[in-house]
Amino acid sequence: MRLAEKYGDKPAAELPPLFQRILQNTIRDYYRREKARNAWLTLFSSFTPKNEDEDYDPLDNLENSENQAVPAMPDESLQQRQIMALIERALVKLPARQREAFLLRYWENLDTTETAAAMGCSEGSVKTHCSRAVHALAASLKAEGVELP
Repeated sequence: MRLAEKYGDKPAAELPPLFQRILQNTIRDYYRREKARNAWLTLFSSFTPKNEDEDYDPLDNLENSENQAVPAMPDESLQQRQIMALIERALVKLPARQREAFLLRYWENLDTTETAAAMGCSEGSVKTHCSRAVHALAASLKAEGVELP
């Protein structure tokens, strides 16, 4: 689709290399997105009950002032609240555009195109903002003693 949308006016001889480049970039984007998403899911996996099914989403079950989901043990509850407080403080410290891109991409599960449309910027800007946000959050959490895999 990208080839047809952006390069439909190019001569046929130029299309194969353009297609290859678009395909390579799309594959790289997918794996980068999955790597970042997996890092955050791994961090949140400590909130997953041991007997839950695969569709369990820790973000839907984190304890906060509106949602009083109670973990099984008091120490788990305390650890969960402390980690969420650290994440919230780290998110607040991010520049607004990085915070917006991170929340739309990883917490709202929008893809790059949808996030770019919501933010009113290019897909490249979304990728840059997300990358910087992930690195800043990881550094902030690591400084607080939370180890990411």
